[in-house]
Amino acid sequence: MSDELRKAGTGPNQRLQRVIAALVRQEFGAPIATIVGLSEIMIEDARRSEDQTFLSDLDRIRSAGLLLQDQLANVVGLATRGLLGSGRDPTEFKTRLRHDLRTPLNAVKGYSELIIEEARDNGRGELLADVTKILAAAEDLLGQIDRLVDLADAPEPNSAKAGTFAAMPSADRAGKIMRSIEPVGPKPRDHQLSSRILVVDDTQANRELLSRRLSRNGHDVHAADGGKSALHAVTQSQYDLILLDLMMPDMNGLEVLTRLKGNPAVRHVPVMMISALDEIESIVRCIEAGAEDYVPKPFDPVLLGARIDACLERKRLRDREQAFVNQLKVEKDKTESLLLNILPGSILRRIRQGEVAIADRFPDATILFSDLVGFTVLADRCSPGRIVDILNGLFSAFDALASGLRLEKIKTIGDAYMVAGGLPEADPHHALAAADMALGMIGVVRETGKRFGETLEVRIGIHSGEVVAGIIGKRRSIYDVWGDTVNTASRLETSGLPNRIQISQSTYEKVRGAFSCEPRGPVEIKGKGLMPTYFLGPRFK
Repeated sequence: MSDELRKAGTGPNQRLQRVIAALVRQEFGAPIATIVGLSEIMIEDARRSEDQTFLSDLDRIRSAGLLLQDQLANVVGLATRGLLGSGRDPTEFKTRLRHDLRTPLNAVKGYSELIIEEARDNGRGELLADVTKILAAAEDLLGQIDRLVDLADAPEPNSAKAGTFAAMPSADRAGKIMRSIEPVGPKPRDHQLSSRILVVDDTQANRELLSRRLSRNGHDVHAADGGKSALHAVTQSQYDLILLDLMMPDMNGLEVLTRLKGNPAVRHVPVMMISALDEIESIVRCIEAGAEDYVPKPFDPVLLGARIDACLERKRLRDREQAFVNQLKVEKDKTESLLLNILPGSILRRIRQGEVAIADRFPDATILFSDLVGFTVLADRCSPGRIVDILNGLFSAFDALASGLRLEKIKTIGDAYMVAGGLPEADPHHALAAADMALGMIGVVRETGKRFGETLEVRIGIHSGEVVAGIIGKRRSIYDVWGDTVNTASRLETSGLPNRIQISQSTYEKVRGAFSCEPRGPVEIKGKGLMPTYFLGPRFK
């Protein structure tokens, strides 16, 4: 017997036998799973392509593989019952190995060799890879059977081969596994997961028993006697977990589960199915419908408690993740709002799509400049706080006007305010919108002056024409416009009169049908010479 096995415990040790049996089941089960799995895939491919050539042989291989699975369970059962320990008669075990496993295994090998031979003769090379893997798995399993029979034939109790399973490499692994999964005792009360749990079962005894067990573990447990009452309960209170019976008279658990997962308000609550129905189809249906877990009755209370704690821990991690995602969304929305205060929405979208250099030419746009009259004198005699309050009141109202008229605020410089129409999206009514903006600005300036007890006046200049617009700067980037149209609009403002809106000939041509306009006559515009200009009046009714 190995040192690992002695450390794990000697003599009759059911737990050790179970661990060793599980390892043998794993080592034997892997090649059997390969045989069954690959044969099923090849059968599906043959049926899909309507190829009957090897279908009957593949069916025989699959049937033999399924029989191997059943016989493996029987052989491992001997180990689980402790019939293969040192000093036991291995006759029954050897008979099972030599007959029950070898018979179907020889069938797998025989039909695989036939398929390989015919595939080579008929040029069906695409089949060789999978069938060769099936044959290799069969030979691997046969070798393992021979080694196990050889161990069972050991004549001396103290020989290196004695004890069958104890002498196998599995025994060393078993000792390590036993220590790694040794129960560590119940969790301290401070570390247990305490949560609100809804137990749904139409049998009162089941509800009461499960509720008592969960309550002893520190959970706040509520009960429902059927599917309808469970659905009502989740609308009245919040739960961290729902334990749901499958077979109930008023509404079966699968229907309740489907309704819960279809309700956005409660679909995040994990549901663990507990049912005496343990057929694989039922389990799959429930998992596909959104169940977190499926526990067959009768259940081991320790195992159930561990699965409940694991389920609650996953929920808490998901809740924490969702809270983090929500916080990220809040921060993203704040960033989005900030960026939209700096850049136009369409420009922001283009940046996100990967554009690096954004520059556009607009053949027809309107630029508006405004500037407060005598603001320097006002700033010298007022406190900084009062100046900021006045400007903030003015520009906030200007921003609201621009947004309502679909104009783009470009920038403010001191007490100057610049806005553009017809960009970054083209708008055939940009000049009319700029005219409405200008008239509204004069009204805002007057009202703001009254509110602060100051005499405020503004000059406004508007010009229409071609401009270039784009993003400039790496830090504190801004969306700006350039061109002769911008310069002309600025100089129309500078050469204007207080509380008057001076517009160019090009702007006048665009608005004269909607607004009354007063010719001012030729005006000397810096860099342009004499230009005919107009004062904008109110809209026609």
